[in-house]
Amino acid sequence: MFEDSLIVSGKRPGTKRLGTTVFSFVLQVMLVGVLILIPLIYTDALPKTQLMTFLVAPPPPPPPPPPPAAATVRVVKMQSELVNGQLRQPTKIPSKVQMIKEDEAPDLGGGGVPGGVPGGIPGGQAGGVIGGILSSTQIAVPKIAVQPRQRVSTGVMTGLLIKKVTPNYPPLAKQARIQGQVVLQAEISKEGTIQNLQLVSGHPMLAPAAIEAVKQWRYKPYLLNGEPVAVETQVIVNFSLTGG
Repeated sequence: MFEDSLIVSGKRPGTKRLGTTVFSFVLQVMLVGVLILIPLIYTDALPKTQLMTFLVAPPPPPPPPPPPAAATVRVVKMQSELVNGQLRQPTKIPSKVQMIKEDEAPDLGGGGVPGGVPGGIPGGQAGGVIGGILSSTQIAVPKIAVQPRQRVSTGVMTGLLIKKVTPNYPPLAKQARIQGQVVLQAEISKEGTIQNLQLVSGHPMLAPAAIEAVKQWRYKPYLLNGEPVAVETQVIVNFSLTGG
């Protein structure tokens, strides 16, 4: 009797434990499967904002840093040596002096002349003349002195007048009883011809006739130190109704 009760009591707990284990395992498998299937079925629940951030292009790289300030200061210091286009005296002796190497003169190729200059005509003569010698001394070209136009009085030029044309009295001015003097500023060339005339004073009805007549006047050349020169003078033309 006690043996049977011990055997039955020993077998029943093992059967219940095995069934509980199997049920627990199946339940866990189902929960894991549900957790795996839910994201695959309901895709709208995924974080779209985080997914879109992976599709945006990365920002451009930052700009390069500015050049060092030491180089700029050096350039300004070198330019400050020039004042008004002239090189001023340095304030200190530089520690290192750079040697400037000049370019070599181009080869004449055998067509030049000994003593010639680069860029000359092949076969030419030194100095441009046969037997010429190049010299570094510049030859001063004498300048021809230009005599300025001299101002001469009316009386002096009246004595040099060799051709005088009497102006025609304008009919309208004669009918209106207009008379008087017309003063003209004249420029006379070395040959004694009238080059330019300008009205100084006079009635407007008389001035055109006076200018037309004076243009035909001729003078002897005015001499200064034995040389003819151009002069400026005033010419006076009288218009009188009495004919005087």
